[in-house]
Amino acid sequence: MGGHTRKVLRDRNAGLYLGGVIVSGFGDSALALAAGIWVKTLTGSDSLAALIGFCVWMPAMAGPVIGTLADRVRRRPLLVATHLVLAAVMTAPLALRSAEDVWLLFAALTLVGVGVVLTDAAETALVAAAVPAELRGDFNGLVRTAIESMKLLAPLAGAGLFAACGGPAVALLDTVTFVLAAVAFSLVRVREPAPAPRSGRTWTAETAEGARHLWRHPVLRPLVAAGAVAMVLSGLNSTAVYALLDAGLHRSASFAGVLTPLQGLGSVVGGLAAGALMRRMPERTFAAAGLALFAAGVLARATPWLPAVLGGSVAIGVGLPCPLIAALTAVQRETPPELLGRVAATANTLIYAPTGLALLLGAGMVAGLDYRIQLAAAGMSGLAAAAVLSVTGRTVRTTAPAGTRQTPGTRGSDAV
Repeated sequence: MGGHTRKVLRDRNAGLYLGGVIVSGFGDSALALAAGIWVKTLTGSDSLAALIGFCVWMPAMAGPVIGTLADRVRRRPLLVATHLVLAAVMTAPLALRSAEDVWLLFAALTLVGVGVVLTDAAETALVAAAVPAELRGDFNGLVRTAIESMKLLAPLAGAGLFAACGGPAVALLDTVTFVLAAVAFSLVRVREPAPAPRSGRTWTAETAEGARHLWRHPVLRPLVAAGAVAMVLSGLNSTAVYALLDAGLHRSASFAGVLTPLQGLGSVVGGLAAGALMRRMPERTFAAAGLALFAAGVLARATPWLPAVLGGSVAIGVGLPCPLIAALTAVQRETPPELLGRVAATANTLIYAPTGLALLLGAGMVAGLDYRIQLAAAGMSGLAAAAVLSVTGRTVRTTAPAGTRQTPGTRGSDAV
């Protein structure tokens, strides 16, 4: 563990924030799998069970609009209040007893999706105020590591708790984790400036201001685009997994339980190394290198050789977080505080929202094409995107459009 990582863990604000993210993420990830099982058990419907994920994902499409609220109020109280509201929301599914009551779970998870979009925007802004600039790369890497770790552990815990105690117990677990996260965020010590006066501007005008900043910024635009490309290609890769196991490796579907932990292990390694790597290279180079490594891992999966597939899974896990961490860190540095909520929410929407469409496209491709064509297309597209990101960039002193404050002491970054 590097010195900067130890500094992050010793920093009071960073530790509390990380604790809030871990407990909240654990509850959400545990419920994500258990909720689908719960709906399937009550209704017998595969389509209704599949809608669970859509309920949580759908609010991301309105991210720029929702994120505007994070710039109208102080972020720490907003985080505390939102987590407490979500804790109350998750008590509604405790009354779910039959198929006729399933709407309670759908409604609760849709509101949780709205809350996730809002808290992501507020958390990004709070980190910029609470965590020293020189630690943010390491900190964002640790956050990504924590999120990926929860994705490995929490779904199994949620499924086990559902099998032992039923769906209400999992909903209660999520309620408790929201409360614990609220407590952690309430203990963060940060001096936030008062929100900028609205000056008669409409909600639409404020939302557009954040999108305009992101679009016009020569550093942020390509990094956010790289993150979006990575997530779209990740969707194409993930939808080909079962065809790979069946037609390529001649293994049962349960073998996905080997590939997924390997990818998660890679994500943990990539997240821990992110801060150190970003101190040694510009963010754009870091993002391009990660995208290229991810693409190489996808291409390795297109082979029928098991060692290559296993190694490719690790490479995917190491490479995929890199463009995401680079984009988030740049957004925190290159955006003035009064815009940070809107810009962060817009960036998250552009990066993550297309993933749902990519999953639909991938499902259609794998039904009509050889899985190797799908993986080869995704891998070559990733290599091309990494090459474009690397070749078109040039290292310059970080300067932002009018109104953006440059953080003293930050290293040079890339611009178009």
